[in-house]
Amino acid sequence: MLAAAIALGLAIGLVVGSVGGGGAILALPVFVYVLGEPVGPATTGSLIVVAVAAAVGAGARALNNQVCWRIALGFAPPAAAGALLGTLAGTAVSGALLVLLFVPVMLVAASGTWQRASSEHRDGGGPCPRPGIVQLLVAGFGVGLLTGFFGVGGGFVIVPVLTLWFATGFRRAVATSLVIITFTGVVALASHLIAGSEIDAGVTAALALPTAIGAFIASQVADRLPAAALARAFAIVVSCVALFLLVDVVMLGGPPA
Repeated sequence: MLAAAIALGLAIGLVVGSVGGGGAILALPVFVYVLGEPVGPATTGSLIVVAVAAAVGAGARALNNQVCWRIALGFAPPAAAGALLGTLAGTAVSGALLVLLFVPVMLVAASGTWQRASSEHRDGGGPCPRPGIVQLLVAGFGVGLLTGFFGVGGGFVIVPVLTLWFATGFRRAVATSLVIITFTGVVALASHLIAGSEIDAGVTAALALPTAIGAFIASQVADRLPAAALARAFAIVVSCVALFLLVDVVMLGGPPA
């Protein structure tokens, strides 16, 4: 199990650092189906894993002046409010329903990521856009809801929002997304712990450390890789995981208790 956690953690970190999110979409199934964690502790543990990886990636990209700080900080207050409400809602549903509701979110994220890959001519840095306050409030609150409810970082939604709605260049969108994920992940984690969620510290640490290492590696090499190919590969992986979860819940009686 430890070897699997290390290998999968590195893979998740590479995803987070390369495309600015999506780690929790992969971390949650890994916790449940590979490491044998119940859905409740798994959602909380995935927040820790992804927040740590995002913080590592965000720090590296901030040093390269890639973060759009006005957007990142504008997301913060509405995302915090959304995370609190999402956490309360998430504690009221069963593990099977939580996973089942997660499936369409994953498919929408995969579709948005694939669409983003088709517009990678905006791949460079470019100037930071200046979205309106209403746009920031709506986007931040929506991301916060997803973060709290599903125990995800929200980057798989943030990056498409930044690139498709805010017209942010891909590299800046990734960097800004990592800052937002760090903040929303910490707020959602605090909400989960206050609501009484428990975690397996050993299992979470075993996945979090290699994830952070993977994110650091990705932050150093991602700018040299074709972003469109990275985005399309991620969209395919997310779609496959979503279909597996759907089959498991509907036909095989999952997730594990």
